[in-house]
Amino acid sequence: MKTCIACGMPMKDPAEFACGDTNKDYCVHCARPDGSMQSFEEKRTGLTAFIVKTQGFDETVALEAAESMMKKLPAWMAYF
Repeated sequence: MKTCIACGMPMKDPAEFACGDTNKDYCVHCARPDGSMQSFEEKRTGLTAFIVKTQGFDETVALEAAESMMKKLPAWMAYF
């Protein structure tokens, strides 16, 4: 089982991989429609919005939480 390098999601079923391609290191949620991986800004914005929606945090706190999570992921280490 692989773990998404951009969000940490475990991926075992082909439908969980970007474009169903089990050779990719990132998941369907971190991929653009063309199958390429989202940029740092796209992922940070999307993850912040997800945290606001699901956790009810205000945007500033959600951004801090998103960045804290992203710092630990291989895809984004160069950004911190």
